[in-house]
Parts: sequence; structure tokens; C-alpha cells
Amino acid sequence: MLDYLPDISRYWLIGLWLLWAILLFGGFIFGRESETHRIPVRLRMASSAALALAGWSWFLISPDSVAKPYALFIAIGMTLGFIGDLALSGLLPFGRNVMGGIAAFGLGHIFYIAAILRYSNQTGLNDPAARWGTLTIWLVIAAIAWYFVVFRGQAATKLHWTALPYALLLAATTGFATGLALQSSRFIGLAVGAALFLFSDLVLAGELFSGLKFKSIGDVVWLTYGPGQMLIVYSVGAAIRFVGRF
Repeated sequence: MLDYLPDISRYWLIGLWLLWAILLFGGFIFGRESETHRIPVRLRMASSAALALAGWSWFLISPDSVAKPYALFIAIGMTLGFIGDLALSGLLPFGRNVMGGIAAFGLGHIFYIAAILRYSNQTGLNDPAARWGTLTIWLVIAAIAWYFVVFRGQAATKLHWTALPYALLLAATTGFATGLALQSSRFIGLAVGAALFLFSDLVLAGELFSGLKFKSIGDVVWLTYGPGQMLIVYSVGAAIRFVGRF
């Protein structure tokens, strides 16, 4: 695992991965049962912070190649995701801010998309059929999911409509990541991570805007969102290894 990295970098990144897993899954296993979640809020935030730290660690250890900007954009995107988590958690001084959280996540995904497109263009992994075909498929999936999960049966408000472009933005990340994975299997983890993020946010949007409720819904969101973000952050390793082929 990560055997292409110097020992100290490898152990540090594995350690951060273990810390993230212990915080998230340990919180679920040992957390106190409630109607919506078992994972304590502060452990959720700590797990997100661990991934943000991992993102910047990947950037610092990345060699000076086309993988370096990829790592930078992923680190920025994950940091914005962490800010979004804090905004939705209500732990910031101004309290819970749903629109602020959505804005932070959306901006983070713009950086994820920039990372994928820049890297794929510079490495020749930019086949038009793979890129635009998968993008179209995921945009259609997201629009249909938004209709059934968020919009259908609701008295549409500004928030309901806001959820649509947000879902399409996340679908764009998933589409471009899938296009990259179709051209190199090293990036399957990236594509799976983006899809998990999209799924978790559709569930969250249903909860926030349409009254979607079921037992442990908060844990479903975080046990898909957390691994999704982890796979995106640790895809930097795939970017470094693929460049090493040239």
C-alpha cells in the first residue's frame, strides 16, 4: 500500500487514513443510538478534518509533475468540504447555515472538476466519448433522482430549485471521474468516491428540503459521504502512479 512513497510519507498517510476510519466507523459502532444517527457530531467533523489534512499532505509529498496541481485542487476541494460540514453542523459561531454549507460544497466540487479535467487533458486521458458520454449519463441520473427525492410531491420553494443545480454539479464531478476511470482503472476509486458523494447529498437534500426521514438517516449520509471524500482525496496516489508510467 502506497509503496511508491518514501517510508515517512507512506506511514503518515496510512496513519491519517486509519485515524479517519477510527473516527467515523468507531463513532458509528460505539456511538449512542438516536433517531437520526449514532456517530457523534464532533467525531464526524474530526473525520472530515483528518481528510482535509490528508489532502494537504498529499499535495506536499507529490512530485513536481502534472499530479502536483491535481493534488492541490483536491486539497482545496476537501478543505471547502470540511468548511461545508462545519456550516451544516452548527458548530460555527453563527450557527447552522444550510446555504453556506451548500455553497462551500459546490465550490469544492468546482475544484474537483478542475483537478480532473486539467489532469486528464495533460495525461491524454481525455477521450471525448468517455468524458462527455459519462457526463451526460450522470447528469440525467442526478436530474431524475432530484425529481423523485427532493421535488416530487412538494410545494416547490427556492431551496428545492437550488438543490437541482447543486445535484447537477455533483453529477458533473461523478461524470468526469467516471470518464477518467473508463480510460484508466487506477481511477475507479475516484469515480466510486464521487458517486458516493452524490448519493449522500441526494439523501441529505431529501432530509433538508423534503422531509425525508428514516432511522439513522444521518449515519447513511455520513457512511457514504465520508468514504466518498476519502476515495477522492486518496485518488492523488493514483494520479502520481499513473504519471510515473511515462
